[in-house]
Amino acid sequence: MGRCHVLKTPSPAKSRYKRSLARSTNKLDRAAASALLDLSCVDTDTALDGEQESGTSSQTDVTCSLLKATDSEVQRLQMENARLQKAVDSQKFDQPFFHGDDLKVKYYTGLTNFSVLKALYDYVEPDIQTTHRSALNKFQQLLVVLIKLRLNASNQDLAVRFHVSDTTISRVFQSVLEVLHVLLKPLIHWPDRDELKKTMPMSFRTHFGTKVAVIIDCFEVFIERPSNLKARCETWSNYKHHNTAKYLIGVTPQGVISFISNGYGGRASDKTITETCGILDHLVPGDVILADRGFDIQDSVGTMSAQVYIPAFTRGKPQLGALDVERTRRIANSRIHVERVIGVVRQKYSILSSRIAHDFLQSDETDYLPLDKIVQVCCALTNMCDSVIPVN
Repeated sequence: MGRCHVLKTPSPAKSRYKRSLARSTNKLDRAAASALLDLSCVDTDTALDGEQESGTSSQTDVTCSLLKATDSEVQRLQMENARLQKAVDSQKFDQPFFHGDDLKVKYYTGLTNFSVLKALYDYVEPDIQTTHRSALNKFQQLLVVLIKLRLNASNQDLAVRFHVSDTTISRVFQSVLEVLHVLLKPLIHWPDRDELKKTMPMSFRTHFGTKVAVIIDCFEVFIERPSNLKARCETWSNYKHHNTAKYLIGVTPQGVISFISNGYGGRASDKTITETCGILDHLVPGDVILADRGFDIQDSVGTMSAQVYIPAFTRGKPQLGALDVERTRRIANSRIHVERVIGVVRQKYSILSSRIAHDFLQSDETDYLPLDKIVQVCCALTNMCDSVIPVN
C-alpha cells in the first residue's frame, strides 16, 4: 500500500511569531526610511541654501565688475571722442584752425597774421548775413571769399573744404564780396598833401622834392574770350595778345595803393583810361605824377596845374643827353615801385593771374562788374599788409 503525504500545518505560536516579526520589520523600515528622508531633506536644504547664498554673492561680484568695466570703457570712449573732436575742430576751416598760426593765415588769406585777419573779421562781421539755416558761420563765409581770391580755388574745391554744396559757395561768395567791396573800398584812399610829406621816402625827397602825389601804371587781367564780336574786339590786347580787362592803379611814394579804376577793355589806351577814370580829379596844383612812356597825358594833367614825369623818348634822336639820361634813370628807379606793388597784388591773390570766367563780367544793380569788385577788394586787402617799400 502506498505512502500517504501528510501536510504539515504550522503551529499557532509559530504563526503569531512570524506576524509579530513582520510588523517589527515594517516599523523599522519605515523609521529608517523616515530618518533617511529627514537627513536627505536637511542635507538638500543645506546644500540649496549654500548654493543660493553662493550664487547671490557671485552674481553681485560679477555685476560690480561689469559696472566698473563699463564705467572705465565709457570714460575711455569719452576721452577718445573728445580727442577726435579736437582733432576735427583743428582741421576745420574756422577760427581755431588759424589761431596762432600765421603761416596758415598767409597761405590761405594773404594777410600778414591772425591779428590782422581777426581785425578784418570784427570789422565786417556785423554786415555778413546768416540765418538759423545757414550752413556756414560768418567767419567761414569770410574765409570762402579770402581763399577764393588768394588761391583761385574752384567752387567745387571750396564746397569739399567746407562740406557744403557748390550753390552755397557761389551764393556766399557773391554776398560777402559785396560786403567787402563796400566796407574796404575806403582803404584805397587818396592822401592829402600833408600826409604825403610826412611819409615821403628820402629817395623821392632827394630827386623830386615832396611834390610827387602818385605813381601810375596799368595792368591787365586775362578774361575768357567773349562770344559777342564787339566785346571780343574791345577786350583784345595787342600787348598781351589776349582778351583782357585793363585797370589803372595809382600808388603813393610809400607804396600804398591810393587809386584803382574800374575795368576797361584791353584795347583801351593808357591815355584814354587816365583821362576818363577820374584820377585827375584828385590832383591839386603843383602835384607831380610819375608814369611810363605810354602815358602821354601832359596836356590833361596840365589843365589841373600839375605835372607828369615820364622817361625821355629816344625817337628821332641819335642818343639822349646826359641830363636826359640821369632824369630818365631817376624816374625809372622811382616808378618801379608801382610795378612791385602790382606784382605783390597778383602774387597775394592769384585769381588776378588766372583767366576770369564770363560770370565775373556781368554787371549788376550796383553798376560794378564782379571783376571790378574783386580787383578793388584785392587792392584794399594788400593795403592791410606791409608795404613793399621800406620806411627810411
